[in-house]
Amino acid sequence: MNIALWIAQGLMALAFMMAGSMKSFGYEKARASMPWVKEYSKGYVNFIGIAELLGGIGLILPWALDIAPVLTPLAAVGLGIIMVLAAAFHAKRGEKQGIVSNIVMLALFVFIAIGRF
Repeated sequence: MNIALWIAQGLMALAFMMAGSMKSFGYEKARASMPWVKEYSKGYVNFIGIAELLGGIGLILPWALDIAPVLTPLAAVGLGIIMVLAAAFHAKRGEKQGIVSNIVMLALFVFIAIGRF
């Protein structure tokens, strides 16, 4: 079970740190590849990116370093909440593919949170 949790944490951390980096440090690239970015300010998109970066880091470091390991499942819960909100956002825009990926990621975050609590 521990190996499965580490795999899920690693995959989700990598995905969120990559997406967060693009939104935080590559605004123009994010604007070109994600249609919704064009409708929001750079500051708003940067905020989302920084939240994703910190969440990705929170999935790995606390548990790996055994420094406040409770932060790892809390990061999973926080990112799960973001996925629920993202699914609602994509539903409002009629983006079905976005909803499916949000639900898959939500399931992984629930798995991580339950496994690490």
